[in-house]
Amino acid sequence: MNRRDAIKQSAKMLLLASAATDSVLAGEKKETSGSVSRMPLEKNAPHIVVVGGGWAGLSFAKHIKEYVPDAAVTLVEKRDIFVSCPVSNAWLVDMVDMDFLTHSFIDASNNGNYTYLQAEAIDLDSQHNVLQTTKGALHYDYLVFATGIEYDYYNWCKDNPALEARLRREYPAAFIPGSEHLTLKRKIERFKGGNFILTVPNGNYRCLAAPYERACLLADHIKRHRIDGKVIVLDANNTVTIKEEGYLSAFKDLYAKELIYMPESKIDTIDLDKKIIETEFDEVPFEDMSFYPNVRAPKLLEKLGLTTQTPYNRIEANLDVYTNRFKGHKNIFGCGDIRPMGFSKSGNTAYTEGENVARMVAEDIHHKKMTWVSPTTFCVSVISKKPKYEMTLVSTYKYGKHGETEFASSATDEAWKTNGLGKANAQFSWAQSMYDNMFYV
Repeated sequence: MNRRDAIKQSAKMLLLASAATDSVLAGEKKETSGSVSRMPLEKNAPHIVVVGGGWAGLSFAKHIKEYVPDAAVTLVEKRDIFVSCPVSNAWLVDMVDMDFLTHSFIDASNNGNYTYLQAEAIDLDSQHNVLQTTKGALHYDYLVFATGIEYDYYNWCKDNPALEARLRREYPAAFIPGSEHLTLKRKIERFKGGNFILTVPNGNYRCLAAPYERACLLADHIKRHRIDGKVIVLDANNTVTIKEEGYLSAFKDLYAKELIYMPESKIDTIDLDKKIIETEFDEVPFEDMSFYPNVRAPKLLEKLGLTTQTPYNRIEANLDVYTNRFKGHKNIFGCGDIRPMGFSKSGNTAYTEGENVARMVAEDIHHKKMTWVSPTTFCVSVISKKPKYEMTLVSTYKYGKHGETEFASSATDEAWKTNGLGKANAQFSWAQSMYDNMFYV
């Protein structure tokens, strides 16, 4: 088997494994964790509260009930409906409909046998194990935060809240599901020409591949509709951060007339009235735009004293990287995109980490040694609508001597011209299996 066949086989295996509920890693974990899986408590079943109903939170809630069936589990989520950020780029250009992305937290809780509380966490008394929510106080034995990201406009706006408000309102990033995506889709549909700017932040932002995928699909839209316009990608990094060979070849071979890629483009000033962006080297006019700033852990965690500054972003969750415990707290954990570790902030990574943290919490409940296992990043990118071309990446991680994140393994299939992933609808097949797993199985 040559290298490309091996890569394809690894991607295929991971897709099949997701559809069957457990990945290959999960199978390895069950073998090593032994009696933790499905082992009921003899008495005093714990109440476990998870805050956040994204990919990590949903995975944790589902799997902790499998590992500790007697536990009372409550998922606290402020939204009344789940909307997926993964695959939303395809929705922006009408490759899937909204029904594919939206799912019910009620269905997830019914099938996972846990409680869904539509509320927002607002305060914490960790000394007495009480979480305050907008629907009242919850006592917990274990508490897990899976609250995702917030945007960090500091580098652009400093002490200019009016500019930040306009950026959020007029040119949303659309990397947090909801109204932002609807606004961006309408912008794309109404775009008649000129420069449409997309930005790529530095640091560990949500879904490394997604801004480049979005740029390709927007360029594809311009090309297919014969719009007299260009996508301009202002990348704060010195090159494409993931699947570099594949994306750069797509920019050149598919979208040479429709897309301009500008690496090392740190934005110095933004004039929204004149519609001009100034970088260190260029002045770029635009007709429309989507500003993607840096990301950070939610301000709620900062308010609760649960954050730290990191090399990747200004503010992330203050977790012990080997246990996912918040430092200074024995029974409070975190998972998903709030993490300080250098793992990709993506759906499959968050899902597999949610399962891993559920297993570690179960091990702690049963007074067993917690064993860390790497999450898995499985990323499928669509770069053209018709013909449909796709690329994949599969990565796992390990820690260095000082707890720094390193790759344990990484394999990509960036041969989008010939790999057949587009014809196989790899991204949609993966997403469907994950939605089924979180909500319906």
